[in-house]
Amino acid sequence: MQFKDIIGQQELKHHFIQRIQNEKISHAQLILGKPGYGALPLALGYVQYLFCENKSETDSCGQCSSCKKVQDLQHPDLHFSFPVVLAIDKKSDAFLPQWREQVKENPYFNLTQWIKRIDSKERKPVIGTDESQEIIKKLSLKSYEGGFKVMIIWMAEEMNPACSNKLLKILEEPPAKTLFLLVCESPEYILPTIISRTQLVKTPRINMTDFSHFLRAKHSLNSSSADSLAARTDGDYIEALEMLGDHQEEDENRDLFIKLMRVCYKKDVLPMMDWAEEASALSKDRQKVFLRYALHMFRQSMLRNYTENQLTRVSEEEDAFLKNFARFITGNNVFDFMDTFNDAHYHIERNAHAKILFTNLCFKVMRFIHFA
Repeated sequence: MQFKDIIGQQELKHHFIQRIQNEKISHAQLILGKPGYGALPLALGYVQYLFCENKSETDSCGQCSSCKKVQDLQHPDLHFSFPVVLAIDKKSDAFLPQWREQVKENPYFNLTQWIKRIDSKERKPVIGTDESQEIIKKLSLKSYEGGFKVMIIWMAEEMNPACSNKLLKILEEPPAKTLFLLVCESPEYILPTIISRTQLVKTPRINMTDFSHFLRAKHSLNSSSADSLAARTDGDYIEALEMLGDHQEEDENRDLFIKLMRVCYKKDVLPMMDWAEEASALSKDRQKVFLRYALHMFRQSMLRNYTENQLTRVSEEEDAFLKNFARFITGNNVFDFMDTFNDAHYHIERNAHAKILFTNLCFKVMRFIHFA
């Protein structure tokens, strides 16, 4: 993967390029960030630049033999380790065909999407002890092409303690020209002894301007829709793809939000119950998307109120609604709104009873909206 194909992250791209050009490559690096920010694509771009035979000052060439092998995920000195369902197989190599399909299809993906691809039962995946032995075995061999040997461990927080402990020695004293890239979203689940042996590289959210330009070019959105989506997903491309699934879905979220605010403002209990019924009938994924959309609208309301509409990122339809609605979201109630909708998202994720949750949400909104 070339750096030019990665959304934004210009500072990190420059950081990786400088490290390679100055021959200051740390042997073990922990690339920390949400999958939707591009942690895995950055790791792939870094490796391709490292292996490239005709690299420029800003990117790999994309045409040499090494670049083509990395792009095809078939380079003999590039190895992958990732969570697998142990009941199917205990080693990553058994899932390499699915892995290559997933990365080539879209390198921006999360653990849930990976599980759905490899296991119809969606059982919990793990990086286990057998995998650690395979990692040590691969990296103990000589490099096929005389350069670096690279091991990308994706979702490294899924390594179980036995696996982590077995890797401590090779992380501390790796063979010459060995590079570990641990891609991770939640470092609190990684053993401190692993973290202490790595150089931390933080992947921030995608810059809003870069993200908006990408959405316009890649998904043919107009300027206001791209700005709105970039802000609504807080620079997370995976969330943006979920919301881009259907433009009709975007309209439905807006209509559902407007309906909720109006019935709650009027204190119409029966229409509130009808709204809760409608929301609870949505799929779990759609419910989560709606709750994130609502959080976006609360943030945009505050921006409209306190920046004279200079920093808002909304579509024309959303802007027309916020013109009258934003004044009801103030410092008196905005944290109540944010906490309530964040909590609802958390509980939906954990299979809360949707009708009870959305009914409770209605009555809380009714109280908060009159605190302005």
